[in-house]
Amino acid sequence: MKSFKILSICLVIILSTFHARAQTTSTKPTIVFVHGIWADGSCWSDEISALQSKGYHVISVQNSLTSLADDVAATKRAISLAKGDVILVGHSWGGFVITQAGNDPKVKGLVFVAAFAPDAGETVPTLSGNGPGTELGKYFVPTDGFISLSNEGIKTVFAQDLSPKQQGVVFATQIAASQTLFGEKSEAPAWKQKPNWYIIAKNDKAINPELERFMAKRMKAKIVEVESSHVVMMAHPKEVLIIIEEAANSVK
Repeated sequence: MKSFKILSICLVIILSTFHARAQTTSTKPTIVFVHGIWADGSCWSDEISALQSKGYHVISVQNSLTSLADDVAATKRAISLAKGDVILVGHSWGGFVITQAGNDPKVKGLVFVAAFAPDAGETVPTLSGNGPGTELGKYFVPTDGFISLSNEGIKTVFAQDLSPKQQGVVFATQIAASQTLFGEKSEAPAWKQKPNWYIIAKNDKAINPELERFMAKRMKAKIVEVESSHVVMMAHPKEVLIIIEEAANSVK
């Protein structure tokens, strides 16, 4: 009888712990990552692993980079899959995507990582006109209506602070972008209605840091600056993770 009572107490403790953990996990928002041009969903690998170990549900969208509508649709599918609240995290072109997809009522916050943050009617060129230019275009490789980035471009202006091995992976896994993508106009921005954070890459040679500051200030974002190349999520994953968790913890 005594052994049975001890066993019962142990089971109650185990079940209570499991229930508490389940409740904690269920209250965490789903983190949806949206990559940019010349990248794919694996560029968030460090953040994905770290967040999953902390009990977050995570989805990393695979953009086709064929049109803004296609990429927004892919992100909306990810939002539909998520249970409960969502935090959207976008890098580079991914900022265009989360600016529109973020209007979904399940989205409670937006994190821009060295990302474009357009207002309605803006394109990549018109938005870029609000800051100094870069030499990124020197490394474009056009093929059949799509643009890739050369290996030298990856090493020089895109991911200059990564190791040669990491740079090689970025070059090999990049998704080429349709040339028409750069002329696509953004629609009503979610950042005007929802909390947002912006990580500025101080050593960015793909999107000028001054342009990033312009966009971040315009949308009244919570701003953090990091000594990083354009690919902040790969060069400084811990700093990016801190901001994502701050955004997630703001959800009530």
